[in-house]
Amino acid sequence: PCPPGWWTSGFFPGSLWYLYEYSHDPALRNLAEKRMAILRNQQFNTNDHDIGFKMNCSYGNALRITGNADYKTVLVRSAQSLVQRFNPTVGAIRSWGNKDDQSNFLVIIDNMMNLELLFNATRLSGDSLFYQVAVKHANTTMKNHFRADGSSWHVLEYDPNTGEVTKKRTQQGFYDSSAWSRGQAWGLYGYTMCFRETGDSAYLH
Repeated sequence: PCPPGWWTSGFFPGSLWYLYEYSHDPALRNLAEKRMAILRNQQFNTNDHDIGFKMNCSYGNALRITGNADYKTVLVRSAQSLVQRFNPTVGAIRSWGNKDDQSNFLVIIDNMMNLELLFNATRLSGDSLFYQVAVKHANTTMKNHFRADGSSWHVLEYDPNTGEVTKKRTQQGFYDSSAWSRGQAWGLYGYTMCFRETGDSAYLH
């Protein structure tokens, strides 16, 4: 299994919860809880944006299925960690790098997947800050990340002091002007989810 800090670490326990929901097999629930315990300290991780991938897939499904109030606390704390990476001047959550880096501000299309944690946290806590950050990030990404044909860049570089876009490129796609299929899927899911959460037809369009 991957270490808790790795971006996919919440996928396995999240999948176990889906299997438990379908089968009601207590062995699957026990294994899901065991794997989630390894992730628990990630709620305090402010060093990367993948906290949504890790915690909403695992603890989010666990809370939805079991109603355990302890999972609610973990999810809200995870969202608090994620919003520490938000820069109001840029209007986005930093993807890679130290949250206090003043030299460059990287935002990747993958980050749309982490907004679901923030919408969830507003429902759980009543604190609208999480919702507001999610909407601002989605709007900034919609404005800057997409080409005229609807395909997206993987990585945008911003000046963290002015919010200006300084570069558009790819890290994992074929070349800077290509459409990276996995990133395109992140955007499709992210904006479908944003429409579900806000009702804003701009996201659906």
